[in-house]
Amino acid sequence: MTGKLSLVLVPGLLCDAAVWRHVSGWLGDIVDINIGDTLRDDTLAAMARRILAEAPRRFALAGLSMGGYVAQEFMRLAPERVEKLALIDTSARPDTEAQAKRRRGFLELSKIGDFKGVTPRLLPLLIHPDRVDDDALADEVMSMAGRVGRDAFIRQQGAILDRADGLKDLVRYDLPVMVACGRQDTLTPLDLHEELAAAISGARLCVIEECGHLPPIERPHAMTALMRDWLLRN
Repeated sequence: MTGKLSLVLVPGLLCDAAVWRHVSGWLGDIVDINIGDTLRDDTLAAMARRILAEAPRRFALAGLSMGGYVAQEFMRLAPERVEKLALIDTSARPDTEAQAKRRRGFLELSKIGDFKGVTPRLLPLLIHPDRVDDDALADEVMSMAGRVGRDAFIRQQGAILDRADGLKDLVRYDLPVMVACGRQDTLTPLDLHEELAAAISGARLCVIEECGHLPPIERPHAMTALMRDWLLRN
């Protein structure tokens, strides 16, 4: 027993623990960190149950993108176990029809064997447009996707497509909440985060400038600083 607060970090679609590398490396002095497994299950609820089974009794919880959907499942299944919550580049809404159509298109590409073609198509949606030609960042994102692999990607996309509208559930949240996003996030734009923060009593909205959908690797210092502040606040 260390006496530290435990922090559970939940990766997003096509992400693994590497998306949290900077956060994990620089917050270990104040929290014990656990990375949630989102690769083996085909529903958000099953992902949440798996992570809950392996998590400490009480913990702070941060979810990125799809991880934010999983975090909302945590709050339906076992809200009493979560001490603090961070929802990052995510939404409480289900997909629009256009989003669902795009997601089904990526699924079909993957099912016919064109998984390697998915990540180059997604890249401009995932990171700030000025950084698409940043080879190191692009390689990091695409390497993660490669490690996640086709089968897990198919499971994750199916889980996301099946999610319900969770906006009505947010009014029941009774804990410190940070809602954070990149200002130039095109997948889950700022207005969705404004909606999240407005629906949760006392939530703090934090906007990361010059950043797209993946702040932990696009703007790692800013993301880690915001998370440290969130964790240390009473």
